[in-house]
Amino acid sequence: MVENLLNEIEVERRLQENMQRIRGFRLMDDEFMSICLKDNKPAVNRILGIILNKPDIQVTRVDTQVEVRNFGGRSIRLDMEARDKDGVYNCEIQRADKGATPRRARFHGSLLDMKESDKGMMFEQLPETYIIFITEKDYFGKGEPIYRFERYCREIDGNLNDGLHIIYVNGEYRGDDAIGWLMHDFSCTNADDIHYTEIAERIRFLKEDDEGVRTMCRSIEEMLNEEKVKIAKRMIVANKLKCEEIAEYSGLPIAEVKKLASEIRGKQ
Repeated sequence: MVENLLNEIEVERRLQENMQRIRGFRLMDDEFMSICLKDNKPAVNRILGIILNKPDIQVTRVDTQVEVRNFGGRSIRLDMEARDKDGVYNCEIQRADKGATPRRARFHGSLLDMKESDKGMMFEQLPETYIIFITEKDYFGKGEPIYRFERYCREIDGNLNDGLHIIYVNGEYRGDDAIGWLMHDFSCTNADDIHYTEIAERIRFLKEDDEGVRTMCRSIEEMLNEEKVKIAKRMIVANKLKCEEIAEYSGLPIAEVKKLASEIRGKQ
């Protein structure tokens, strides 16, 4: 009886914590953006249409949290990947400047090229690739709403036209125009304050609808568990604590910690 009551109290406590997190989420939080945009073609069309000045864009596919493996090297997980008949679009939220380095954008482009290429494929068949970093601060500090980069040849005063487009969007920009309204929407926690209905409808569903809230709660629990796993892995690699201590500090079951330790040490 007492144990059941304690379990109920713990469940209610976690629910209230999750609800507090949900209320504070914005599109500028990469995990929340990934949930909002998953399979959400209307919202992605609106976002890409504004950023790329392509109001008629019609994406055919939207995936989030896409892992791109680089066997023998560093892999990446994309916040959002979309495609249409013209190309591939990778959209990333970068809240810290250290995560927005141009060399990271270059790396994303190289791995997407690898992902899109097949054996025997002509290089001319590689799609147009757009790497879009939406940064919480003005990364370049020049006050522009958008910074667009393409490879350029000084000697011929022209672009290389290799199909790679790197775009930084200034999340601080609040001009009275489409991009200013979009960046305002990316920082909103309340669906009623959002300009674009395609975005507002999904946020309202995830924050106010019972089914949407359940979806968010499951996602939060998954994110928290992933963080626990990362912490446990770092402790295992450090090799300074026993599995029982790692389980206590990380919050993972001892059986899962032992399994992770076996997998990690088996590769060493």
